[in-house]
Amino acid sequence: MSGTPATEQWANVMKRSAFYLSDGTGITAETLGHSMLSQFGDIEFVQITLPFVQSDEQTREAVARINKAAAEDGAKPVVFSTLVNTDHRAILHSCDALILDLFGAFLRPLEDELGVRSNHKINQSHAIRDAESYRIRINAVHFALDNDDGARTRHYDQADIILIGVSRSGKTPTCLYLALQFGLFTANYPLTEDDFDDLRLPKALVEHKHKLFGLTIDADRLSAIRSERKAGSKYASPRQCDMELRALEAMYNKHNIPYLDATELSIEEISTRVLAMKGLQRRLQ
Repeated sequence: MSGTPATEQWANVMKRSAFYLSDGTGITAETLGHSMLSQFGDIEFVQITLPFVQSDEQTREAVARINKAAAEDGAKPVVFSTLVNTDHRAILHSCDALILDLFGAFLRPLEDELGVRSNHKINQSHAIRDAESYRIRINAVHFALDNDDGARTRHYDQADIILIGVSRSGKTPTCLYLALQFGLFTANYPLTEDDFDDLRLPKALVEHKHKLFGLTIDADRLSAIRSERKAGSKYASPRQCDMELRALEAMYNKHNIPYLDATELSIEEISTRVLAMKGLQRRLQ
């Protein structure tokens, strides 16, 4: 069966521009937009973020840029907008694009349900409104940096969780994400070939066993990551990676340490699963 003309046209358009427009950082628009666009894997999106659009002039400049992309692409850009100001949203809607107005779609139903008008203040989603939450976030990030890669172990009593695994298995970025997004005090400790001789936990970890969570990864993927750092080395060889990972999982199983295969997971997915599997509560809401 042949498709409709519109369907055939969409199928032929494999590259589109996508704009994230915001009066603040653009993080909310990017997060929602990325989630939606990920459902269209056959299309290549050229993604542009335009943050801190806070005046009529800036909004018109954004419209001009969007219209230019439409003319160059021969197709309407997709625009994810979290502009709050009503006048700015009206200007934006004059452009030649598909506008997904996230505040326009959700604020009015919320106002109707709550019986209260929103304040329509710009740059509120990621503003520092709660000084205590901001302090927790900063302290958590500092803790993750200070307790990265087994550099220090004397503060493990303060940690909410200690990630363990072989070198280059994703421990550091996961710790930083857990700190930044959830306010958790995270540390990580690398397990090396020496630790696998008798499958004993390193002394620094024994008394904190209840805080441990393990990460593992596919051996080929680990070899590729290590090769970017030390190509041609024993450290990066497939055989070495396979040996370390087999011993690592044996250690996890021997000591009943919960663990996760992070090979195909994003940092966001790893962090959320760690949170759920350990039963941890985020400090930041």
